[in-house]
Amino acid sequence: MRTRSQSCNSNRQQQQVPPTFVEPFNLEEPINNQDPPDPPVVTMTDNRTMAQLLEAPTEGYEHAIVLPEITSYNFELKHGLLTLVQNKQFFEHDKEDPHAHIRYFNKITSTMKFPNVPSTSVKLMLFPFSLEGAARIWLEKEPPRSILTWDDLVLKFINKFLPPSKTTNLRNEITRFQQRFDETFYEA
Repeated sequence: MRTRSQSCNSNRQQQQVPPTFVEPFNLEEPINNQDPPDPPVVTMTDNRTMAQLLEAPTEGYEHAIVLPEITSYNFELKHGLLTLVQNKQFFEHDKEDPHAHIRYFNKITSTMKFPNVPSTSVKLMLFPFSLEGAARIWLEKEPPRSILTWDDLVLKFINKFLPPSKTTNLRNEITRFQQRFDETFYEA
């Protein structure tokens, strides 16, 4: 008795395929006696090497704040001043007041004086350390070299985190204030 696999093998042995011949193919001879089209000419306008082309771009990493040149010798920001600035960082929470943050920052930075170094330069250097979270992201997304003075920075900071719409809403809330009949002014 034969198994199925044995019967298939015997059928294959009986069927033989006649050999076929393939004509040799000449690669240099055009097909159908037509000239092949010329390959497109690609010109390189960039003369950099492949290694230079593969390097990561380094443009666009400049900071938004332009720091003025400090001509003082041995100028160094003290670690204690950095720690004071970082102890009360601005995160852009709803309850945070950007005006209060600027007042506190001015108070901290006014505690140290450096000879031949303008206080505005120190403030511009330290301000990024006083921001965290969404506020830091805002400053990083500002266009490079767009903040030239301390006043520019304060104006942009206040306009971003206390926009006129928020000021209008707060003003309307105050002007619509109503004291109920049964409560004192203090309670209201």
